[in-house]
Amino acid sequence: MAPTHPGWDGTVRPDDLDSVPALAAAYLDLLGHLGLNDVTVIGTSFGGWVATQTILDDREGRISELVLMDAIGPVIPGQPVTVPAGPPDPAPQGGPSAQSMAAMRAYAGPAMGDAGMLPRLSTVTCPVLVIWGADDAVVTPAFGRAYAAGFPHAQFELIPGAGHLPIREKPETVFTHLDSFLAPRAPATGH
Repeated sequence: MAPTHPGWDGTVRPDDLDSVPALAAAYLDLLGHLGLNDVTVIGTSFGGWVATQTILDDREGRISELVLMDAIGPVIPGQPVTVPAGPPDPAPQGGPSAQSMAAMRAYAGPAMGDAGMLPRLSTVTCPVLVIWGADDAVVTPAFGRAYAAGFPHAQFELIPGAGHLPIREKPETVFTHLDSFLAPRAPATGH
């Protein structure tokens, strides 16, 4: 499934859907409604913030793996998020529309980050893959490395020649990392 955040792509954002935690709760409700468990959640940019919040709030343990690509979310000291002032018309390389940017600001607030998120990442027990474009100007690779370091079971993969959207800029490289990460793992054996 590839849900569209309410407010993106011509959709309506209900007034009460006004924060990242509210959006994460809506996605957790969707997983519950569909009866889905052992779910891999993949989030890019703002969607990565939503994915991270969703796993932090997943009390039912429905999410078994998390993949973040050039994600925002936590406030990382010394690593600002550089949000474009507004996309040119048309948005470059499939970037967000003006409507999507307005929806993101409604969810994210003026801070464009959650100051309390970074310490909470240590509670995520599932495997996490963090993929980052080496040339990302929105959130630098140093931001990505610090984000990944917050999780106890994360691997960080830098994608040379990619910016903020490595899935569009270097899809073969991204899919190679995804395939490796998502391959069935051998069960742990104890002695």
